[in-house]
Amino acid sequence: MAVKIRLKRMGSKKRPFYRVVVADSRSPRDGRFIETVGTYNPLVEPAEVKLNEELVLSWLNNGAQPSDTVKNLLSNAGIMKKFHEAKFSK
Repeated sequence: MAVKIRLKRMGSKKRPFYRVVVADSRSPRDGRFIETVGTYNPLVEPAEVKLNEELVLSWLNNGAQPSDTVKNLLSNAGIMKKFHEAKFSK
């Protein structure tokens, strides 16, 4: 099973709010997911990103692949750097 970390769109029309979820890559964008690992609100200035760092790192270590947008969010939060340091410092 290919697992992705991606965004699930919530909120009303013209007012997007996203949950960062871990889901099977075959499930639809707003469909079934395995676990919620954070939120992303692009409407406030600056954009509000809340992530459970421990959950994200554990999913990345188990082979979950982040989408392009989520990879940018993780990089800005410093989580991708921690993941690469832990993975390649051995």
